[in-house]
Amino acid sequence: MASYNKVILLGNLTRDPELRYTPKGTAVARLGLAVNRSYKTDTGESKEEVTFLDVDAWGKQAELISQYLRKGNPLFVEGRLRLDQWDDKQTGQKRSAIKVVLENFQFIGGRAEGGGGGSPSTPPSRPPARPANPTEPPTSDGPPPEEDDVPF
Repeated sequence: MASYNKVILLGNLTRDPELRYTPKGTAVARLGLAVNRSYKTDTGESKEEVTFLDVDAWGKQAELISQYLRKGNPLFVEGRLRLDQWDDKQTGQKRSAIKVVLENFQFIGGRAEGGGGGSPSTPPSRPPARPANPTEPPTSDGPPPEEDDVPF
């Protein structure tokens, strides 16, 4: 059976990104994203609904997002859906939530206030490239499959 798991979202951060590191040193950022939908009812009344999503970013992408974005900033996200399941420690009940695992992103809009000027449509500057270090393990865009301890 074939399957395809891809989401594309454009929204605003609902809180500052939370950056943490796994025990093996992989960066993980948890983001809150609000996505709005405007529509008209049968009676012609304008309505707006908001969907709030949790997004997990890994590796270098997590570090970049945490460095440059804050609550309210727009963000374009490409990723996949993942079902998280756990037992609630207080009630003992099984809980679950669908999250977005970020695979790619783009900064949207201009620099944040105090960003050193520039026009409102100027994209944020990218950090300088780091030289390759042969002793450093290669980074990955996704979570390492052997790491189950997400530090949240």
